[in-house]
Amino acid sequence: MARDWALFFQGESRNAWELLGAHPASGAREGFWRFAVSAPRARQLRLVGSFNGWDREALPMTRGDDGIWTACAQVPALPAAYRYAIQGEDGTWREHADPYAPRMELRPAPASVLTEAAAYGWQDAAWMAKRAKADPHAGPMNIYEVHLGSWKRVGSQKDGSGSGGSTAGPEAAGRMLTWEELTDELIPYALDMGYTHLELLPVMEHPFDGSWGYQVGSWFAPTARHGDPEGLKRFIDRCHQAELGVILDWVPAHFPRDEAGLRRFDGSALYEEEDPRRSEFPQWGTCLFDFSKGGVRSFLLSSACWWLGEFHADGLRVDAVSAILYHDFGREEGQWLPNRRGGRENLEGVDFLQRLTCAVHEDFPGALIIAEESHAFPGVTHSPGVGGLGFDYKWNMGWMNDTLSYLAAGFPERRERHDRMTFSLVYAFDDHFILPLSHDEVTHGKKSLLDKQPGDLWQKFAGLRALYGYTMAHPGRKLLFMGGEFGQFIEWCDGDQLDWFLLLYDMHPQLKDCVRDMNWLYRRTPALWEIDGSWDGFQWIQADDRENEVYAFLRRDRAGRALLSVTNFTPDFHPFYRLGLPAAGRLSELFNTDSAAYGGSGQHNPAPVHTDPGLWMGFEHSAEIAIPPLATVWFAYEPN
Repeated sequence: MARDWALFFQGESRNAWELLGAHPASGAREGFWRFAVSAPRARQLRLVGSFNGWDREALPMTRGDDGIWTACAQVPALPAAYRYAIQGEDGTWREHADPYAPRMELRPAPASVLTEAAAYGWQDAAWMAKRAKADPHAGPMNIYEVHLGSWKRVGSQKDGSGSGGSTAGPEAAGRMLTWEELTDELIPYALDMGYTHLELLPVMEHPFDGSWGYQVGSWFAPTARHGDPEGLKRFIDRCHQAELGVILDWVPAHFPRDEAGLRRFDGSALYEEEDPRRSEFPQWGTCLFDFSKGGVRSFLLSSACWWLGEFHADGLRVDAVSAILYHDFGREEGQWLPNRRGGRENLEGVDFLQRLTCAVHEDFPGALIIAEESHAFPGVTHSPGVGGLGFDYKWNMGWMNDTLSYLAAGFPERRERHDRMTFSLVYAFDDHFILPLSHDEVTHGKKSLLDKQPGDLWQKFAGLRALYGYTMAHPGRKLLFMGGEFGQFIEWCDGDQLDWFLLLYDMHPQLKDCVRDMNWLYRRTPALWEIDGSWDGFQWIQADDRENEVYAFLRRDRAGRALLSVTNFTPDFHPFYRLGLPAAGRLSELFNTDSAAYGGSGQHNPAPVHTDPGLWMGFEHSAEIAIPPLATVWFAYEPN
């Protein structure tokens, strides 16, 4: 135990929940619980709860020399709610939830909850054993990003009845699905659509629905919006039994300013820094963690290990990594303090992230650690041993921004932005990337992916199908936010379910079929994922046709099999378009987003196309193909 506490204060503990929080008292004292909380600068602490009538005088806590306060209390009935009443240095009393509580009351009540501790009987041993032996960069990865509170709802007026339109008030929106309902509906849907992983916007308890979970209130408790913590375990267990991975969004950069939360927890800046130029983050209205403190590092390392161990999550997508890496992130000149070397890097934040990725890889073989990092920090997915951060993957925010900026332009204007679609290959193999078409890009006035496209309704759908085909063939793993698969037309609204009624109308179900077929073909085609991290798996064929906005490239697998991807980002049909190729052979059309079955014009290449000898575009062979308007076409390329 002494060594455990030493690791905690040194910032190296990975199981701090065993030291702090509430636990049944050992020995013969049945019904008694032991409470421990770190509050080194508090004057007094009281344990208050439903078991003592919330009386601040009933249960004073005892301070240890290390600033850990403890108490033992009889709790006659479970579940029971509790908080810590803390008198700070200024004499003010405030009540805080337990930072290590594994269960919390549903908003708006900020109390922690005691429940019976029962071991869950996992049924996913085969999945976990397979995952432990897997190479994180082998195999296809196609992620369906989901906000559980608005994927579907019970009783929503947007229930598929065809009424459509906007709704008003909580009654119209219906209630969120339970874990059991999500198990029965979301898992079969994701499997049918061909996704390999679900990524869940934060399921950690949070006070404000509109934060989508990114302003976390508890780093150890799943939200009560969908049920109890065991429900989340059953959900993940069922995903694993169906061979569907689960990635959880996790937020170690900052925390909200709520009275019952971490801010000035013991009357001082326990989890943050005292100087507001380091602690306050005005852009989000939150506080930044102070990674120089051992207790903070242990708290966050333990939280990461908690979700990976206790809930068998297959990975964590670390939100707002740039806010951890840089002191000046989101701040104007003069609003931030440099590090001890005079630079902008948060040296303690860098150290924390390296500790985090090492801990995950050591303790949870096969689990993924993914960075959302937007500032081109060098070596995000490189080993800490060579100065990297050690992540398995990084969201390719540059690719996302350039691609969506290009697609938002009118068709003639796209020629002026041509290079935005090729620039990603300058750095595509510097890190291991995921290509995200995420929730952040379909809200706050940015329009849905469908509505971003220029042109009439047919052109919008065609352009979106072309984007999906281009993305699926581009190097990098894939991520699509819910609703994008069937063409949600309005922006995502977190307060109601997706517009599932759109599947009663033309174009939307055809788009969904296109995405499903593309997902499954991606999984069956190693050329699209087997060599994702080097030029060995990619070759430009056409990158410079600014006049026609045609992009073509080869993808190869380790066996040398090749797929040719050709995308036309204009409404013009090219019935005879010649492409150079590196060897004699033939092209056979595999997939075409312009298929009539998907709502397209039906232009295609019905028979295999054989190459012709002769120099063309720097290649010694060429082939003439038909390229449909606003479409991506994949060909099997079989050299002689």
